[in-house]
Formats: sequence, structure tokens, C-alpha cells
Amino acid sequence: MVKKKVRRKISSKILFVISLLILCVATYFASSSFYFDYDNVDTATLKEENVYPQKYSFQLLMVGDALIHSAIYEDAELSNGTYDFKPMLEYIKPISSKYDLAYYNQETILGGADLGYSNYPRFNSPDEVGDAFIDAGFNLVSLATNHTMDMGEAGVQHSVNYWSKQNNVIWDGQRISQEERDKVRVYVCNGIKYAFFSYTTWTNGLETPEGKDYLNNVYSPEKVKNDIEKVKNQVDVIIVAMHWGNEYSMSVSTEQEEIAKYLSSLGVQLIIGTHPHVVEPIQYLNDGKTLVIYSLGNFISDQVGIERLTGLMMEVTINKVVKEDSVSVTVDNPRADLIYTDSEYGRKRNFKVYPYSQLNDSILSSYMDYYDKYKKIVSSYYPELTWGLSRS
Repeated sequence: MVKKKVRRKISSKILFVISLLILCVATYFASSSFYFDYDNVDTATLKEENVYPQKYSFQLLMVGDALIHSAIYEDAELSNGTYDFKPMLEYIKPISSKYDLAYYNQETILGGADLGYSNYPRFNSPDEVGDAFIDAGFNLVSLATNHTMDMGEAGVQHSVNYWSKQNNVIWDGQRISQEERDKVRVYVCNGIKYAFFSYTTWTNGLETPEGKDYLNNVYSPEKVKNDIEKVKNQVDVIIVAMHWGNEYSMSVSTEQEEIAKYLSSLGVQLIIGTHPHVVEPIQYLNDGKTLVIYSLGNFISDQVGIERLTGLMMEVTINKVVKEDSVSVTVDNPRADLIYTDSEYGRKRNFKVYPYSQLNDSILSSYMDYYDKYKKIVSSYYPELTWGLSRS
């Protein structure tokens, strides 16, 4: 009998302690605020908390073509036969590394050393180009271009293998099987789910082998509609990179306008344009639901002419607001700046990409005249555009 009384007393004490702990924990939860890692928490779960409005956002930086001519990779070559392009981006990295997402277009394929590095008209660039951009914080990459098939199927296989090994880098435009091409991919940034697609309207006549269209994501209305229909109910925002337009034209073509309107009608909120190698205007379509950047121009190249050495840096903020009875997603606050690729005149050495804000007349004579000229072109459809990046 004595043993039973002791057990009852011990059990009572344990229950008292447990009750006290529960009370303390409940008090703590009631009086504290908590931080959620939105990249790992489904926003549908957060909605059940009944705290409105819920606001999410991320900032995206965009630059144009990495057009790697032989002079550029020869300038990057080291004595041991490897390449280092990082010094070329030293004035861009302090800017690009500050953004949640940073986009660029890999114009020339990273086809592997075994195929031999090459120049225009059929390019092949060292893997170290990708290394330099990743080091500078670029993590959203477009791969569908008119140079995708320059090194044939073997070049695409090497390119895809390279990009597949890069952690935390999102890319699209090339695949090495139909199964991979058809996968539905949903990404998350700061609690906002997004899809990213890359298409090209140009192939330079280098068609993909029969039955292997997945190697280069060539645009067609049917293909893009099918891709978007599969994912649009699973994401908050759809981003499409379009390789389109007329080379060296600062005017928007009829085809670009038609494709942009079509993509907007399918629910695409952001269209990022490349291929013309010069800057073109930006524009909101569909009552502000879609932002189109018709051409970012070149980011780095060895082309001739100030207009081809000048590119556009664009910044936008993607905002998502969840209310009790609605969800709205907008592409807001577009901001712009220009960049310029410099090299030692006549020697094709010491390539360096500068923001125009860091230029002077010794680097580019009359640079402010060029700045005003290209600023006017970019803003021509959208005069409200703000100039100067928020994180520069």
C-alpha cells in the first residue's frame, strides 16, 4: 500500500510539471512573433493562419547577351591553359550579387574544350564563362539562342551537363531528352512561386536532329501555350525569356509585338528579350499585367560600334499580396541603367564591363551623350521609367 501512495505522489508531481510546461509554452507562442523561411514553407499553409494581408516580394536584375568572341576568351586565358573571366565583371558583381535573382543570356554555347573553342559564326565558349557569371551572383540563365546548335548535339550535351551541376542556378532553353524537356518545374523565391521558360525564334538555319527538338527550345505558339498551361495553376508568376527581333535594330518588330501580346494573353507577367544586340524599349501590356523588355542588348561582346557595346541593366520587384479573398501578383518598380564593354583600343585586351555611372571621358569619350541617346530609346514606350538601380 505504501508503494502505491508513493507512485500516486510521483505521478501528481509529474502531471504538475507537465501542466506548468504547457502553460509556459502557450504563453510564449501567444506573445512572440516567428520568422518563416518562405522558401521552405508552402504559402497555402501560411494562408490558414488567417492573418491578412500577407505580403511577399523579390527583386530581379536582368542583363543581356554574353557574346564571347575569340578576343574575349583569349584575353581571359591564363598561362596554365584555363580561363578567368571574373575580372571582366568586377564592376558588375557588387551590383548583381545583391539581388534575389539575377538573369543573363548565355548567347554562345558552353560546348566543351574537346570541341575546340571558336568564334563567329559558330561559337564555342569555355565553361569558365558560366563560372564567372555565377560568381557574380547570376542565378537565372537563358540558353535558347540562335547559337545553341553551333556545336551540334555534343555541344548541347556538354552545356546541359555543365548547368545541371550548378547549385542554386535556374536555367532553361536546352535539354538532352524529351522527358527532361516536358518536366513541370516550379521554383520559389521569398515565398513566391514562379516558372521560367526560354525560347528562341532564330536558329541560323542550324536545325535540331529529327526527333530531338528538345535540344533547342524553338518558339511556336502551340509549344509555349502547352508549356504555360501545364504550370500556370501552380505558380504565382511566369517569366519568359525570348530570343527574338531583328539584329542591330533599336525598333520593335511586328513579330515581337505579336508574340508579346500572345504571351501576355496566356498569363505571362514578365518577358525578357534578347538577340538584337542593341537596346530596345520596354513596355507594359494588358493594362499593366505584363512587362516586356524588348531587348537588353549585349552585356559583353567584341562587336563594333558603341550601340553594340552598350547594354541595359533592368531591375523589377515582383510583389505578391494575399488577402482573405484574393491574391494579386504584380511586376513593379522597373528601374534601368546602362552598361558598356570597354577594352584597350586596337589591342583587344583588358575587357571590362562598366556601369555607365562609373564611366568617364577617358574610358568613353562623350559617354553622357550616348547615355542620353540610349536612355531615350529605352524609355520611349514608357516615359515613367526610373533610371538608376536601387542596389547599385
